[in-house]
Amino acid sequence: MLLQASEPITRPTFWKIGPIGKAVFYYLSVVAIVVLLWGTYDRFKRYTRGQEDWFDRLDNLPERIVVAAKIVITNEKQFDRDLVGGLMHAFIMWGFLTLFIATSILFVDMDGYRLLTGESFWVGDFYLSYSFVVDAMGLLFVVGLAIALYRRYIGHLDRLFGPNSSLEDDLFLWTLFFLGIGGYITEGIRILGTSAVRDVSFETVSFVGWFVKDVFQIAGMTPELAGQLYPIVWWAHSLNAFIFIAAIPYAKPFHMISSFANVVARDKKAGKRLPSIPSDMDADTGAASINSFSWKDILDQDACTKCGRCTAACPAHASGRPLSPRDVILDLKQYREQVDAGGEEQPIIADGGNSVIAAETMESCMACMACMDACPVEIEHLKTFTRLNRHLTDEGEIQASLQDAFRNVMQNGNTFGNNQRHRGNWTEELAFDVTDAREEEVEYLWYVGDYPSYDDRNKKVARSLARLFKEADVEFGILFEGEVYDGNDIRRVGEELLFIEQAGTMIEKFQDCEFEKIVCTDPHSMNTFKNEYPELDFGEWADDPMFDFDIDDNQWNPEADVYHWSQAVEELVRDGRLGLDGTELDYTVTYHDPCHLGRFNDVYETPRELVRATGCDLHEMPRNRADSYCCGGGGGGLWMEHEQDEKPSEERLREALEDTDAGERIEKFVVACPLCMTMYEDGRKTGGYEDDIEIVDIAELLIEAIETSRKTV
Repeated sequence: MLLQASEPITRPTFWKIGPIGKAVFYYLSVVAIVVLLWGTYDRFKRYTRGQEDWFDRLDNLPERIVVAAKIVITNEKQFDRDLVGGLMHAFIMWGFLTLFIATSILFVDMDGYRLLTGESFWVGDFYLSYSFVVDAMGLLFVVGLAIALYRRYIGHLDRLFGPNSSLEDDLFLWTLFFLGIGGYITEGIRILGTSAVRDVSFETVSFVGWFVKDVFQIAGMTPELAGQLYPIVWWAHSLNAFIFIAAIPYAKPFHMISSFANVVARDKKAGKRLPSIPSDMDADTGAASINSFSWKDILDQDACTKCGRCTAACPAHASGRPLSPRDVILDLKQYREQVDAGGEEQPIIADGGNSVIAAETMESCMACMACMDACPVEIEHLKTFTRLNRHLTDEGEIQASLQDAFRNVMQNGNTFGNNQRHRGNWTEELAFDVTDAREEEVEYLWYVGDYPSYDDRNKKVARSLARLFKEADVEFGILFEGEVYDGNDIRRVGEELLFIEQAGTMIEKFQDCEFEKIVCTDPHSMNTFKNEYPELDFGEWADDPMFDFDIDDNQWNPEADVYHWSQAVEELVRDGRLGLDGTELDYTVTYHDPCHLGRFNDVYETPRELVRATGCDLHEMPRNRADSYCCGGGGGGLWMEHEQDEKPSEERLREALEDTDAGERIEKFVVACPLCMTMYEDGRKTGGYEDDIEIVDIAELLIEAIETSRKTV
């Protein structure tokens, strides 16, 4: 009997299942949902055993949830660096959410609306629209999974594999794929089977299911056979769905929940600022056990999807150092799960011993934040890495060269170990006197930094910058021997107490001066003054005899803004105070984004505007701006020796000469960071590029441009 005109346009929901089968279905549904909810509760309960996090992760919670939903739904982080991967994930996620919503709508109609009203809203135009949308989005779901399977098994994308790859990863993909395919097979067989008793022409809106029906029909399947097969196919699809739902809290699918929670709890300044340690020293600030980590660190571990984007972006990994940011996070997760299951405990990190993480792995990190920038689920690798580094430092398991740097800072106030009285000697070759900011009020309080003060190559940059300030008639001054090391990199390799000592001493000096702006030569210093010093509560340390600083209000919240020098000079150029109009230096150059200026503080265009102001022909390297490749000097890299295939600085210079659109015509490699200058001058020698390219700072280009402009007048 075919469908009559008076019969509603809809479809049977439990066709050929029967009352007992329906009861079993509901029973299994409840079991799967209960297992899901209990497992999710148990996972989140586990986080409470971690340390309290330093930062408030749940302030303005409604706003955090809205922002996280936008980030997740738009897939904005997934598209970064990988268009195909972004589309793949978007298809899978949007398709999955649509299928989930569709199932929820059907549940509301069957088990709510119909019971209350005796009618169904799942009919007519609503049903037709519902069927079309579900088929279309389900198709995207299957296409996305097909792309994922292709990249994994045929394209064999390297970053998807590693020591933490497992059968679980394969099962996750194939289960989702068969859920998508199984839904269409079930739909196609239903359409074919019901065609024997009703008019199903309206089902063409389910265009994929209709196509599957046609394929089965062409293959010789009759409506009668379809009716016999339907219960088998329906139950296979349903059981697959139940198993997947129940497994979510206990396997890789949990990242669907944990990654969203991780985005909600993210710190917008993660990496730019690091957590400090409590003054009472009772808390475990290192990594003595897996519960030494904060609840957010543990959530980071669960949020990891093994996508490998962090490792693919890591310059340490690319240069052959034994660091994979993904594997550090996953190794900690695996160890935590083993301990929770009653497994034997072992050291988290040690030098040369049987530990979860090897010391040389953390020594490889450059603290460049490339891993965090690449992570689509906001894992804060540097926070975990800092905890591991602090443990190594507390145990004294660090390289001798790093210990020397610590000793130099403790004894002399600078990483070189030079006499502080000589800190301002670089000014002696200038044709003018530099103001002592301790004695006179200035507009710019210029924090020069260790390398521009003591390193011969960087002294030239400091003198160029001083001349720029003088040319613009800026009232600027420095602290001479009153200036001490800012502490940025020693903090990132784990020496927190020494960092606090340096920070307290430096802030005390700043508070004794009168100025409008703090200007830094080094982006590392800028980041520390801007993002880390304000987080420190020095009142906690006031009674500790190891510290002798005296800071007003116990905290540094200066009214003055903190600038990298390029930002200050760009204002001067824009105001016409350096006379660069019409200047043309006949150089073909490329610019390298320093990590602490770019990824840490989003300053990308200002340095480029300064380079263009000199008239140079600027060409970009393939990895630029947020994708910039670290020089290798950050995170203590400047002080340590590493076994590696190629120095990051050598790889970067090769990229400048071979991979820019200007190719070998690049004459100058332009930097804006003293550490970058040091690393690239070294890489130019060790890589054999001395005759091919020159390393210059933007300040040096600007001075040359000013001198050239005067000669042409």
